[in-house]
Amino acid sequence: MEEGKRQRQVAGVLQEEMNDIFRRLGFNMMNGGMVSISSVKVTPDLLEARIYISFFQVKDIEAAMKKIDDRSWEIKKELSDRVKHQLRRMPVLHFYLDDTLEHVFKMEDLFQKLNEEDAQRKGEAGANEEKA
Repeated sequence: MEEGKRQRQVAGVLQEEMNDIFRRLGFNMMNGGMVSISSVKVTPDLLEARIYISFFQVKDIEAAMKKIDDRSWEIKKELSDRVKHQLRRMPVLHFYLDDTLEHVFKMEDLFQKLNEEDAQRKGEAGANEEKA
C-alpha cells in the first residue's frame, strides 16, 4: 500500500526532530562512530513510528542500540514537547537497526574483488596469446 501524504509529512517532521534530539542528547557520536536517523516510517493511523537508525564505524552496535532503548522515554518526552502542536497523539516509537550501509560496503568489496579477478584473467589471457 502506498504511503499517504500525511504519513510522509509526519515521518519527515519526526525524522528532522529526532536527528536534532540525537545531536542534543549526544547520541549522534557513540563508541567512536556516527549515529543518524536514516528513515522514519509511520503507520497509516499515525499511532506507530518505526525509526531506522544507521551506524557508521560504531564498534559495539548492540550496546549503542541498548543505550538508545534505555533512554527512549527521554527521547519520546523531548519529541512530544517539540511536536505537540502538530500531532494530536504522539506515536509509539520503535527503534530498528538500519544495516543498509553494511550491505553497501559488502557489495563494494565484492565488486572490487570481481574487478581484480577479471583483470587477472585478462592479464593471463593476454600472456597466453603472446606465447602462442
